[in-house]
Amino acid sequence: MISKAKIKYLRSLELKKNRSAEGVFVAEGPKVVGDLLQKMPAQLIVATEQWTHPDMVNADTEWCIVTEEELKKVSFLQHPQQVLAVFKQKTTKENILTSLLNNSLSLALDGVQDPGNLGTIIRIADWFGIDTIFCSEDTADWYNPKVVQATMGSIARVNVVYTDLTSLFKSLPPDYPIYGTLLTGENIYRQQLSSHGIIVMGNEGKGLSPAVRELVSRQLLIPPYPQDSETAESLNVAIATAVVCAEFRRQQTL
Repeated sequence: MISKAKIKYLRSLELKKNRSAEGVFVAEGPKVVGDLLQKMPAQLIVATEQWTHPDMVNADTEWCIVTEEELKKVSFLQHPQQVLAVFKQKTTKENILTSLLNNSLSLALDGVQDPGNLGTIIRIADWFGIDTIFCSEDTADWYNPKVVQATMGSIARVNVVYTDLTSLFKSLPPDYPIYGTLLTGENIYRQQLSSHGIIVMGNEGKGLSPAVRELVSRQLLIPPYPQDSETAESLNVAIATAVVCAEFRRQQTL
């Protein structure tokens, strides 16, 4: 049984201002909740009797067993999936520059607005071994329930840092590779890509902002095929991110 007050509290977490005020976020479904529980304890779990992993719950976690109808009242999904959990928001303890300068590959998102795209990009980063994503302040909130769901658990393994991208890029050494995807760029399959650097992906409609574009040192183009025929105007930003990351990793295995 879940109280009306608890239902009201959980529904309020759909709004960013309430999530920020409480310092929490909501995850749903056995896969996402299960992956998160391996990394951090939940503050609250609301689950039906069909959920099969109660042994993963910390002793200090508040626990509610509910019916499927009760779960629907608090779920943000069209079809609730056995369990909903509230977790404390992650804090990034490591220095931002240290993350960039440790000879690893990072992503930066410049104004990505769609929660589904952001969640998918976090999942892509996890797949390709990229553990840090830097986001402009106008990028979608990574604790939006739609983002959390789209990560399919990768939110537990990837760090997301919101910062002023232009200031961040200007603080890097002059020779630090900053890659950007642009229609004026050079064919990515004809370029030698470094094993470290930062890959910048832009807004769904506008691409990279002018200020960020000026700081890109290596412009990349994912060419259409065949190149002389009429094609789609552009790729979805999450798809483009996957293509670019795959090429970076492919070259590192040669």
